[in-house]
Amino acid sequence: MNNYIIGGVALRRIVSLIIIIFILIWSYNLFVDDIIDLNKPEEKPYKGVINMLDLSTGGGRGHNYRIWLQDRIASFERNNPGIYIELTFKDDRVEIEEGMEDIPDIVSVDLDFPDFNILESLDDYFEKDEWEGFKHQVLKPLTYDKELKAIPVAMSTYALYINLEKFNERGVMPPLNGEWTYEEFVDSLERLTYTSQEDGVYEYGFMAPMGLGDYNIWGIMLSDGAELINPRRLRYNFYGEKAIKGLERVIDLKNSYNVVPAVFGVADGDTAWDMFHREQNIAAYIGGSWAVKALDRLYRDGDGFNFDVVNFPIGNKGLPVVLSDGIVSYGVIGSLDPKKTGACVKLLKYLTEDSNQRALEEVGLFTVKREISDMYSDNIKMKRIEKSLAYTEYIPFIDNWKEIKAIIHDELNRAVLGEKLSYEAIEDAKNRIDEIDEK
Repeated sequence: MNNYIIGGVALRRIVSLIIIIFILIWSYNLFVDDIIDLNKPEEKPYKGVINMLDLSTGGGRGHNYRIWLQDRIASFERNNPGIYIELTFKDDRVEIEEGMEDIPDIVSVDLDFPDFNILESLDDYFEKDEWEGFKHQVLKPLTYDKELKAIPVAMSTYALYINLEKFNERGVMPPLNGEWTYEEFVDSLERLTYTSQEDGVYEYGFMAPMGLGDYNIWGIMLSDGAELINPRRLRYNFYGEKAIKGLERVIDLKNSYNVVPAVFGVADGDTAWDMFHREQNIAAYIGGSWAVKALDRLYRDGDGFNFDVVNFPIGNKGLPVVLSDGIVSYGVIGSLDPKKTGACVKLLKYLTEDSNQRALEEVGLFTVKREISDMYSDNIKMKRIEKSLAYTEYIPFIDNWKEIKAIIHDELNRAVLGEKLSYEAIEDAKNRIDEIDEK
């Protein structure tokens, strides 16, 4: 009996000793951690000037967008005392190079950016839920060498506009629900192409610019399932039977159906736009989503016409297709102080906050966020364009795009102008681009 009592007392002493040791160790660690925290210097946020360069090329940028950006930056500065954003706009192309004098901290990034390697990789600055907040098609095109090189801020795309007054004058029904096949599209254009008996003015069914960097017409060329850039290999892929057929659909508008003016194939964006909205001798036109606001304003002022937005004609792919480079995005130059890089990313993230994204409605652009779906609820035309974003393919960042773009433009325009057969232009473009890739 005494042995049991002695054993129980010993066990309680051992347990008590273990508890005391645990409390001492825990208290010591807590005390040491507090001392370390007290001695650790406070992490101070970045204070200073951030230089930001906006290149007003592509993406639907304009005067209203500049105001939107300036207002957002002013708000960011108020919320982040000590950070000052020096914003510069450039209408002319500026080649950003490593080591250049006065290199900006944040810069517009587009397909023609000369060296994606000088941009900071931004993957580690986003949590999983932040990634998931973006629309699926805006992040992949901004990835280069498996690293996110720019943050998307806004989107635009191309749309097919029709002059409803011309359709009514010729007794041509607009496409039901905005949808038509390529054959229905051509049939309507042929009926809308004629010479006015009163003044001898030529009226044409269709017009779209085909200048260097204009992707307006590509929705027709890709309508049979061809692709400009393979999304997995990130290589030029516009060749083969589908590409030839797509190119011939565009050539036929000029040579077989005669529904476009003689300058089709060489006219730039300004010329094509003037023919549609000023001269008003074009019934259907492909232009950027910015055109809705412009056409609405002209109509209200009595200088325009009643118009609508319809989908691109459907080919063998079975869905309308739009090709665009209209992602407004910004990158951060690498090799900055880590705190400064963090402040740059913080600004770009601020531009993607929901309240700022909703304000894009004021400037005719579209949000890059998935959960915002109630924009343009009072504007049927913009809502239709917004829905067409699901059919829009955005050109991804690839090497040598500037040279590739020039070759594509040269070869395909020669085919449209009758200087080459379609298959010759497609084959020559591929061979020339392969030579670039092999260097």
